Amino acid sequence: MAKETLTLLDMQLVEALLIASDVPLTVERLKECLDEGHRIDLDAAVAALNERYRTAKHAFYISPAGKGYQIVTDNKFEAVVRNFINRNVRARLTYAALETLAVIAYKQPISKPEIEHIRGVNCAAVLTTLLERELISVSGRSDAAGRPLLYVTTEEFLRYFGLRSPADLPRTRELDELFRSGENEPQALHAVSIENSEA
Repeated sequence: MAKETLTLLDMQLVEALLIASDVPLTVERLKECLDEGHRIDLDAAVAALNERYRTAKHAFYISPAGKGYQIVTDNKFEAVVRNFINRNVRARLTYAALETLAVIAYKQPISKPEIEHIRGVNCAAVLTTLLERELISVSGRSDAAGRPLLYVTTEEFLRYFGLRSPADLPRTRELDELFRSGENEPQALHAVSIENSEA
């Protein structure tokens, strides 16, 4: 079978799919998107696109990912890109999400009923948001009645806040000093401080 000739349109199609997709582009996914009878050599298209990116000194390239490919930024821009992503995520996190995240960080592993006891409100939606953003994860089940799930912070949480480990979190005494007047202290952190001082 003769090798398919790679055209400019083929490269543009692959590039468009790579940009639009939030998962690696595989040969199978590419075939599903093309008209019947249209075939593109994905490896050849990626090689040709990467050569164009190198020649034009673009800040990104196409990298193998799993069984396919995805567009990634050049490593030398990692710090700037990470800062941009973290700022965007931080801006989108609600006060309730940040408060819940603080409770989990200081009391982990902790169950949903325990979090709700400290915060005084239902936190199902907030937990879902934090799980989707990979700032928390499920670490197992509690021995309490109903065996509720236990939540802990993740490596992404540490990267997000610039911490090496949960031990680097500010001590509750330091938080007390930060919120001396008590007027601006989040209610959940106040409850955590009281529980820690009573322990």
